[in-house]
Amino acid sequence: MTVFDKAYPQLDIRIAWNYEKATSNVAPFLGHFLGMFSSEQGMVDDLNLRKHSVKEKKFVLEGGHFDFEKISSILKMYGIEKLKDHFMLIGLVQNNKTADEHFADLRKYDTKDEWTYSLSDKELRELIDQDFIPSNKSMNDQLLKYGFTIYDTSKDREKIFNKIVEDIKSELAECKGVRL
Repeated sequence: MTVFDKAYPQLDIRIAWNYEKATSNVAPFLGHFLGMFSSEQGMVDDLNLRKHSVKEKKFVLEGGHFDFEKISSILKMYGIEKLKDHFMLIGLVQNNKTADEHFADLRKYDTKDEWTYSLSDKELRELIDQDFIPSNKSMNDQLLKYGFTIYDTSKDREKIFNKIVEDIKSELAECKGVRL
Protein backbone atom coordinates (compact mmCIF):
# COMPACT_ATOMS: atom_id res chain seq x y z
CA MET A 1 0.00 0.00 0.00
CA THR A 2 2.97 2.31 0.45
CA VAL A 3 3.32 2.48 -3.34
CA PHE A 4 -0.31 3.57 -3.73
CA ASP A 5 0.12 6.12 -0.94
CA LYS A 6 3.11 7.70 -2.68
CA ALA A 7 1.98 7.34 -6.30
CA TYR A 8 -1.70 8.19 -5.82
CA PRO A 9 -2.07 10.38 -2.71
CA GLN A 10 -5.60 11.30 -3.80
CA LEU A 11 -6.69 7.73 -2.97
CA ASP A 12 -5.93 8.46 0.71
CA ILE A 13 -4.38 5.07 1.43
CA ARG A 14 -1.92 5.00 4.31
CA ILE A 15 -0.09 2.14 6.00
CA ALA A 16 -1.30 1.25 9.53
CA TRP A 17 -4.04 3.82 9.40
CA ASN A 18 -7.63 2.80 8.79
CA TYR A 19 -7.84 -0.64 7.23
CA GLU A 20 -11.50 -0.34 6.20
CA LYS A 21 -11.09 3.06 4.55
CA ALA A 22 -7.86 2.09 2.78
CA THR A 23 -9.49 -1.11 1.51
CA SER A 24 -12.55 0.78 0.30
CA ASN A 25 -10.48 3.49 -1.39
CA VAL A 26 -8.14 1.19 -3.31
CA ALA A 27 -10.75 -1.32 -4.58
CA PRO A 28 -12.25 0.79 -7.41
CA PHE A 29 -8.80 1.86 -8.57
CA LEU A 30 -7.51 -1.72 -8.67
CA GLY A 31 -10.66 -3.02 -10.33
CA HIS A 32 -10.47 -0.49 -13.15
CA PHE A 33 -6.68 -0.71 -13.49
CA LEU A 34 -6.75 -4.48 -13.83
CA GLY A 35 -9.85 -4.40 -16.03
CA MET A 36 -8.48 -1.79 -18.42
CA PHE A 37 -5.19 -3.54 -18.97
CA SER A 38 -6.58 -7.09 -18.98
CA SER A 39 -9.47 -6.85 -21.39
CA GLU A 40 -10.31 -5.82 -24.89
CA GLN A 41 -12.37 -2.91 -23.52
CA GLY A 42 -9.32 -0.80 -22.67
CA MET A 43 -10.62 2.69 -23.50
CA VAL A 44 -10.33 5.77 -21.31
CA ASP A 45 -11.74 8.92 -22.90
CA ASP A 46 -9.82 9.07 -26.19
CA LEU A 47 -6.94 6.94 -24.96
CA ASN A 48 -6.89 3.41 -26.37
CA LEU A 49 -5.30 1.10 -23.82
CA ARG A 50 -6.15 -2.05 -25.77
CA LYS A 51 -2.79 -1.95 -27.50
CA HIS A 52 -1.20 -2.05 -24.04
CA SER A 53 -3.36 -4.86 -22.70
CA VAL A 54 -1.52 -7.46 -20.67
CA LYS A 55 -2.27 -11.07 -21.51
CA GLU A 56 -1.24 -14.32 -19.90
CA LYS A 57 -1.75 -13.39 -16.25
CA LYS A 58 1.25 -11.12 -15.71
CA PHE A 59 0.13 -8.98 -12.77
CA VAL A 60 1.55 -9.15 -9.27
CA LEU A 61 -0.20 -7.35 -6.46
CA GLU A 62 1.27 -6.97 -3.01
CA GLY A 63 -0.62 -6.07 0.09
CA GLY A 64 -3.61 -7.04 2.13
CA HIS A 65 -5.96 -4.09 1.68
CA PHE A 66 -8.06 -5.74 -1.00
CA ASP A 67 -11.84 -5.79 -1.04
CA PHE A 68 -12.18 -8.63 -3.55
CA GLU A 69 -15.97 -8.26 -3.67
CA LYS A 70 -15.65 -4.66 -4.91
CA ILE A 71 -12.75 -5.43 -7.20
CA SER A 72 -14.62 -8.40 -8.70
CA SER A 73 -17.78 -6.37 -9.31
CA ILE A 74 -15.75 -3.76 -11.21
CA LEU A 75 -13.88 -6.42 -13.20
CA LYS A 76 -17.23 -7.82 -14.36
CA MET A 77 -17.70 -4.52 -16.25
CA TYR A 78 -14.69 -5.63 -18.33
CA GLY A 79 -16.00 -9.14 -18.92
CA ILE A 80 -13.85 -10.71 -16.21
CA GLU A 81 -16.06 -13.02 -14.16
CA LYS A 82 -13.51 -14.85 -12.01
CA LEU A 83 -10.16 -13.49 -10.89
CA LYS A 84 -8.48 -16.88 -11.22
CA ASP A 85 -9.46 -17.15 -14.89
CA HIS A 86 -7.50 -14.01 -15.78
CA PHE A 87 -4.82 -13.65 -13.13
CA MET A 88 -2.24 -15.77 -11.42
CA LEU A 89 -3.32 -15.52 -7.80
CA ILE A 90 -0.73 -16.09 -5.08
CA GLY A 91 -1.36 -15.52 -1.41
CA LEU A 92 1.44 -15.34 1.15
CA VAL A 93 0.36 -16.12 4.69
CA GLN A 94 1.98 -17.02 7.97
CA ASN A 95 -0.57 -19.31 9.61
CA ASN A 96 2.03 -21.56 11.22
CA LYS A 97 3.87 -18.88 13.16
CA THR A 98 3.22 -18.27 16.85
CA ALA A 99 2.82 -14.82 18.38
CA ASP A 100 6.28 -15.20 19.93
CA GLU A 101 7.78 -16.03 16.53
CA HIS A 102 6.10 -12.98 14.95
CA PHE A 103 7.43 -10.83 17.75
CA ALA A 104 10.98 -12.21 17.45
CA ASP A 105 11.01 -11.71 13.66
CA LEU A 106 9.75 -8.13 13.89
CA ARG A 107 12.34 -7.25 16.52
CA LYS A 108 15.08 -8.95 14.53
CA TYR A 109 14.29 -7.59 11.06
CA ASP A 110 12.49 -4.26 11.59
CA THR A 111 14.37 -1.15 10.55
CA LYS A 112 13.73 2.47 11.43
CA ASP A 113 11.65 2.73 8.26
CA GLU A 114 9.11 0.18 9.51
CA TRP A 115 6.02 1.51 11.25
CA THR A 116 6.32 -1.18 13.96
CA TYR A 117 9.92 -0.26 14.80
CA SER A 118 9.16 2.33 17.48
CA LEU A 119 6.45 0.34 19.26
CA SER A 120 7.19 -0.81 22.78
CA ASP A 121 7.40 -4.55 23.39
CA LYS A 122 3.97 -4.43 25.05
CA GLU A 123 2.42 -2.47 22.13
CA LEU A 124 3.95 -4.81 19.58
CA ARG A 125 2.75 -7.93 21.39
CA GLU A 126 -0.78 -6.49 21.63
CA LEU A 127 -0.70 -5.62 17.93
CA ILE A 128 0.38 -9.15 17.03
CA ASP A 129 -2.29 -10.75 19.21
CA GLN A 130 -5.12 -8.38 18.32
CA ASP A 131 -4.32 -7.59 14.68
CA PHE A 132 -1.61 -9.59 12.92
CA ILE A 133 -2.80 -13.09 13.78
CA PRO A 134 -6.57 -12.51 13.34
CA SER A 135 -6.00 -10.46 10.15
CA ASN A 136 -3.77 -13.16 8.69
CA LYS A 137 -6.41 -15.83 9.28
CA SER A 138 -9.14 -13.61 7.81
CA MET A 139 -6.98 -12.77 4.78
CA ASN A 140 -6.24 -16.48 4.30
CA ASP A 141 -9.97 -17.22 4.17
CA GLN A 142 -10.58 -14.43 1.64
CA LEU A 143 -7.71 -15.55 -0.56
CA LEU A 144 -9.02 -19.11 -0.60
CA LYS A 145 -12.54 -17.88 -1.40
CA TYR A 146 -11.28 -16.13 -4.54
CA GLY A 147 -9.11 -19.01 -5.78
CA PHE A 148 -5.66 -17.95 -4.65
CA THR A 149 -2.90 -20.50 -4.30
CA ILE A 150 -1.76 -20.14 -0.70
CA TYR A 151 1.89 -20.33 0.32
CA ASP A 152 2.70 -20.32 4.02
CA THR A 153 5.98 -18.51 4.63
CA SER A 154 6.10 -19.18 8.39
CA LYS A 155 9.02 -21.57 7.99
CA ASP A 156 11.61 -22.25 5.26
CA ARG A 157 10.92 -18.95 3.48
CA GLU A 158 13.65 -19.38 0.87
CA LYS A 159 12.38 -22.84 0.00
CA ILE A 160 8.80 -21.50 -0.27
CA PHE A 161 9.87 -18.54 -2.41
CA ASN A 162 11.78 -20.86 -4.74
CA LYS A 163 8.63 -23.02 -5.01
CA ILE A 164 6.58 -19.95 -5.89
CA VAL A 165 9.02 -18.99 -8.66
CA GLU A 166 8.92 -22.52 -10.06
CA ASP A 167 5.11 -22.58 -9.93
CA ILE A 168 4.92 -19.22 -11.72
CA LYS A 169 7.31 -20.42 -14.43
CA SER A 170 5.28 -23.59 -14.83
CA GLU A 171 1.97 -21.74 -15.13
CA LEU A 172 3.40 -19.23 -17.62
CA ALA A 173 4.81 -22.09 -19.68
CA GLU A 174 1.36 -23.72 -19.72
CA CYS A 175 -0.13 -20.43 -20.96
CA LYS A 176 2.40 -20.30 -23.77
CA GLY A 177 2.54 -24.06 -24.34
CA VAL A 178 6.30 -24.19 -23.77
CA ARG A 179 8.64 -25.35 -21.04
CA LEU A 180 10.75 -22.71 -19.26
